[in-house]
Amino acid sequence: MQHLKIAERSSLGLHVFSMAFGLGGLLIVLPNSELIGQLSPFGLKLFGWSMAQGGVSYILLGAAAVALFAYRTLGWKPLLAFFVPSVLLSLSSELLGTSTGFPFGAYHYLSGLGYKIAGLVPFTIPLSWFYMGFVCYLLARSAMEAVTMAPRWVRQIGAIALGALLLTAWDLVLDPAMSQTPYPFWSFEEVGEFFGMPYRNLAGWIGTGVLYMTVATALQNKNQFVLSRRHLGVPVLVYLVNFCFGATITLVLLDSQFTVPTLLSVLFGVVPAIACWRLAPERTIEPRENADRDGVAEDLVLPSLETAAK
Repeated sequence: MQHLKIAERSSLGLHVFSMAFGLGGLLIVLPNSELIGQLSPFGLKLFGWSMAQGGVSYILLGAAAVALFAYRTLGWKPLLAFFVPSVLLSLSSELLGTSTGFPFGAYHYLSGLGYKIAGLVPFTIPLSWFYMGFVCYLLARSAMEAVTMAPRWVRQIGAIALGALLLTAWDLVLDPAMSQTPYPFWSFEEVGEFFGMPYRNLAGWIGTGVLYMTVATALQNKNQFVLSRRHLGVPVLVYLVNFCFGATITLVLLDSQFTVPTLLSVLFGVVPAIACWRLAPERTIEPRENADRDGVAEDLVLPSLETAAK
């Protein structure tokens, strides 16, 4: 399993680096055109590539890192149980949304996120629904096992509701960053009531998250999506860095009123995500014990997170 760990950590590191590199281009280079003129020919090619493919790269790397993590810790059956409904149902929701305006409001995708399925939805969008939805659900599901002795179905419903809330809270900084800055990736075709976003966009996020998390829950066996705290370092890190990416763009490139949705994202997303990580069971069924048994997960402790929490 060591080769999987190396591939997972490499993908995760490149995922974080690609977002940091993208922030540098969006926040420093593009607003200061004189810097572009000072770049070497190689620098110009690298900058041009990053602006054209950076969005695709960070999503692909994030999806790869989370998929490898899921396979290594839970096995291929739980991975597919979440991956298939999250990709297919989110894509269906996005295709419906870009065609009819339901459930997110009237919007369309611009360039920068890769090939568009049916000319409407970039292929990377369902992958982002997968990897962020997975970490949100995994954190929520694991925490629910520790905080309540309620029947299993109650814990599952609670995990679905909390997971969808974490996912939607991330969108509070993602949507402004991706649709209202000088360098957008999608555009709403109506004036939204909530800081430029239609309220139904938030309802669409919650509804889509609940839908595919419910299907994934129905496909699982017993506690397949429950991990102990020491195995949740990667999920909480993925959530936090993706929040920081959207929040940084929103706070730097948009006016001060967008501090409000950013604070709401912290309150309903960042704080609960960290709380879920801290509340997860100290010890539980070893990962993959009730999966396919083709390997044993290794410890995923992130020393920096553990140290900071003490």
